[in-house]
Amino acid sequence: MMKKLNVLLVDDEVEFVQTLAERLQLRGFDIHTASDGEGAMNQMEKSLPDLVVLDVMMPGLGGLGVLKQIKSHYAKIPVILLTGRGSTADGIEGMRLGAFDYLMKPIDIDELIKKIRDAAPG
Repeated sequence: MMKKLNVLLVDDEVEFVQTLAERLQLRGFDIHTASDGEGAMNQMEKSLPDLVVLDVMMPGLGGLGVLKQIKSHYAKIPVILLTGRGSTADGIEGMRLGAFDYLMKPIDIDELIKKIRDAAPG
């Protein structure tokens, strides 16, 4: 049996994160959430996830800033970026900075799950 994947969801849209967390938990993932970059880094210090799903557009330390921090401290952890409002350039920049992939919002849950499984270590 596969161990439950521990996924950290980072997005400043609280309802979006809660809904996505519930949907992923129903599909057998172990989910932690953060609503900003600082929260994400704090979470990672407490318990390292297998993978991070990270929104690019956040106030304060934006998604690309968080991605740089994750990659400098925890280089092996895959990061999937979520971009919205036609910010494809951010997704491409994120890939250059080491993101595994990016998805446009609104996301398709099945597509996200496929990406999580593709990115998951082991």
